[in-house]
Amino acid sequence: MGALLAFSRVVDRLSHVFGEAASWMVLLSCAISAGNATIRYGFNYSSNAWLEVQWYLFAGIVMLGASYTLLRNEHVRVDLVFGNLPPRARLWVDVFGLVLFLLPATVLLAWMTWPFFLDSFVRHEESSNAGGLLRWPVKILLPMGFLLLTLQGLSELIKRVALLRGQKPDAEVVTEYHRPDQ
Repeated sequence: MGALLAFSRVVDRLSHVFGEAASWMVLLSCAISAGNATIRYGFNYSSNAWLEVQWYLFAGIVMLGASYTLLRNEHVRVDLVFGNLPPRARLWVDVFGLVLFLLPATVLLAWMTWPFFLDSFVRHEESSNAGGLLRWPVKILLPMGFLLLTLQGLSELIKRVALLRGQKPDAEVVTEYHRPDQ
């Protein structure tokens, strides 16, 4: 179990790094959006490349930030029954959810999106818009994001199994669930 927990710590750090990058992409996307609006309405000029950069950044925010969101236990969940369960039962629900839903889905999606990226890369696919960008840099975010989410799902599974076995993982395991403010 020690080697698995060490793997989990590495994955958690990786997710944290990509989560930080995604948070900076939000700021950069806002700045580019404000710049695009200023240039478009102030100087009557528009650039397809800068508009596409915004879309690429948004894709990066979502795909690279998903694993960090899972690390922080902030993904959307239905809390009708779950919030009233005892902590050990919550761990079991998480284990089953990770094994039956998250991991198979993310592995399948990573596998399915890889050819989508590879085709774009091999063909040097470009945007159909004048002045647009290459498409493969944004398309690689799909398999990369699903791979990161798969790895983080494995990390969460390892930590929850360790807790169920009575071991305390070194990494902070977020098992507390709070109901959203209403």
